[in-house]
Amino acid sequence: MAAEGVKVLKAVAELEKFRYELTDFDYGGARYLRTGEVLPEGAVDQLRGFDAIYLGAVGHPDVPPGVLEKQLLLDLRFQLDQYINLRPVKLFPGVETPLAGKGPDDIDFVVVRENTEDLYCGVGGFLKKGTPDEVATQAAVYTRKGCERAIRWAFEFTRKRNNPKKMLTLVAKTNVLTYGHDLWWRTFQDVAAEYPDVKADYNHVDACCMWMVKNPEYYDVIVTTNMFGDIITDLGGILQGGMGVAAGANINPDPGGVSMFEPMGGSAPKYTGQNVINPIAAINAMSMLLDQVGQPAAAARVMNAIQHVTGSKMQGQAAGRMGYGTREVGDLVVESLTG
Repeated sequence: MAAEGVKVLKAVAELEKFRYELTDFDYGGARYLRTGEVLPEGAVDQLRGFDAIYLGAVGHPDVPPGVLEKQLLLDLRFQLDQYINLRPVKLFPGVETPLAGKGPDDIDFVVVRENTEDLYCGVGGFLKKGTPDEVATQAAVYTRKGCERAIRWAFEFTRKRNNPKKMLTLVAKTNVLTYGHDLWWRTFQDVAAEYPDVKADYNHVDACCMWMVKNPEYYDVIVTTNMFGDIITDLGGILQGGMGVAAGANINPDPGGVSMFEPMGGSAPKYTGQNVINPIAAINAMSMLLDQVGQPAAAARVMNAIQHVTGSKMQGQAAGRMGYGTREVGDLVVESLTG
């Protein structure tokens, strides 16, 4: 999939007249099985020297669950301080959604997920592990700084997005999680006062899950905690037609920060080498990367090409049911860049 994103990058760079350089790294499941390490010593410092990271599918069926998630994905997010996870939930033309009667005009919102705190900090442990009296604890960590910088970024993004709704919805669980989510609520109210042009809205997370299915057109931008964001963005991925089209970004928006862009579907080892995987999510991630690194015209060109291909060329989005192979879909997007 990543190869098709790079193919599109090469083509759009020629059209938009900008230069780029690529460096490949073999970080992922295959390397772990070969060497016993996920990220070698000095890898993160080396990655800090790049403008952006384009992440391909790194999973492997022989790697135990949690190894790559913790030692690659979470490690990079934390060490590179990628405190914003950005997930557009956008239904492309021609892509089926399980929601009857809903179309591209109804499913077009964005989730801003705080990306470096909450339960993912790994604070906790075991007592009497392996015995009938075992106790396990997993503590969620929230800081005023972490809440505020994510919320403020989301308000700025909502203002820039300039949707007619111009509404930012905080999704939390303030009626039960009365410490950490009270901090989120108070911070949200404080920051909202600085953005009178943006409507400040609130949903409990369970209500949000219902409304995303019943009335997805209600939403403009959602800002939420790390754990809840992880869950509702997977729901959003299904609403927009599945993980074959969904892409996301892990962003450090600070000066000199390095951000990482990826398709949301992960790896599919059973399809390796068969030319049947849908590359739209990877190409979508490339569009997000281009926008973040200061090439908005190229990003828009790629996004328009994606929507042309899904709307008029592809028969479906599932692996092996696209009407074309992986490489052929990439070629179609390249051809559509000039359309």
